Amino acid sequence: MSLDSIAAKIGERVAGAGFDKSVKFDLGEAGVIVIDGATVSTNNADADCTISMSKDDFESLVSGELDPTAAFMQGKMKVDGDMSAAMALSQVL
Repeated sequence: MSLDSIAAKIGERVAGAGFDKSVKFDLGEAGVIVIDGATVSTNNADADCTISMSKDDFESLVSGELDPTAAFMQGKMKVDGDMSAAMALSQVL
């Protein structure tokens, strides 16, 4: 799945969800997805929180196959910055 199609899928979920923070998913060479409130982009930008993980694990996270807490505990994702932003987003995804 392309980053643009993943970003569109996430955009549907955050629209109207009241998410008011910014989170960047750093997917290594695959690129980035930045969620800033209800706006989702594949353009690199600063964010309250940066989550680093593989694109495959990210796709599993978005599809619901990978639990965000389990991914963090298993070392599949690294969180830098405002952990509360990541926690708030996990409720939306």
